[in-house]
Amino acid sequence: MFSYSVSGLGVSSEIGLPGLIPDESGRSDILIRSGAVPTVLEGVTASGPTWQLAGDQFLLTIPGILRMLLTGGREILFETEAGVSAEEAAVFVSGTGFGILLHQRGRIVLHASAVRVKDSAVLFCGPSGAGKSTLAAALVDAGYDLVTDDFCGLSLHADGSPWVEPDGRQLKLWQNSIDRLALAERRAAPVRSQIEKYYVEPRAATACALPLAAIYVLREARPPHAPGIARPNIADAGLMVRNNAYRPQLVRRMAQMDLYFQAAATIAQRAGVFTLTREINFARFPAVIGWLEAHWRELGLLEQAA
Repeated sequence: MFSYSVSGLGVSSEIGLPGLIPDESGRSDILIRSGAVPTVLEGVTASGPTWQLAGDQFLLTIPGILRMLLTGGREILFETEAGVSAEEAAVFVSGTGFGILLHQRGRIVLHASAVRVKDSAVLFCGPSGAGKSTLAAALVDAGYDLVTDDFCGLSLHADGSPWVEPDGRQLKLWQNSIDRLALAERRAAPVRSQIEKYYVEPRAATACALPLAAIYVLREARPPHAPGIARPNIADAGLMVRNNAYRPQLVRRMAQMDLYFQAAATIAQRAGVFTLTREINFARFPAVIGWLEAHWRELGLLEQAA
């Protein structure tokens, strides 16, 4: 068995999961194993073209790759299609599968990457292709520890404060980003054999849970949006948080709308929610990092410059 720590949970897996950092703590909150997976669930209460929901079970099909049965936030059972290797399936098990599993466990799951700023976590949200991982990689190379990549599980403590668990993952970057950020020496295995996207070992990663200090929703600088950082009103901020849920259609289907509404309001009040509008241009990264550091000083996350 392979052992990992993801989002503060111990994972025992029958297959190696590339991109995850091995963990020897012996904890086992989640079991990942191969076996026969049904094509249909009994007592289905909600469904879509590739998924079915019945009680505490969630059946997901990745066409041509595998089927996964997720049970109670505790187990992922998967069955690959003929000719598909476990290595090819692993990226879907540890990515999509684990994101849905966190939904089952009642976590707030955002499509986000995060870095550590002093003793807090700062998140960057946005859809696929928004530049979350690339910005996180640039910040890690500038001296900030990686917390999460791609998706982020949040939990609300008893006092209502939102916390982020580190996900123990390597970065996933396209070859163009690796080249432009000069990260070739830290490039690891390809994410999938058919595409030029690779795992990249971060310069440093945090291993402890951190309070959430700020969320930045990424968007491209196009009229009428000028480059810079802005704070939306609390209603818009709450909507931005909910709209950046990982697989947002599941929030509704799994009857978690109230959970996300409350969490979004709490996050907007207890941690800042901002828009980060910037040009999609590698040459602008130093300027964007400068904006962020100036903003973090305003928020008290960094000491004021001398």
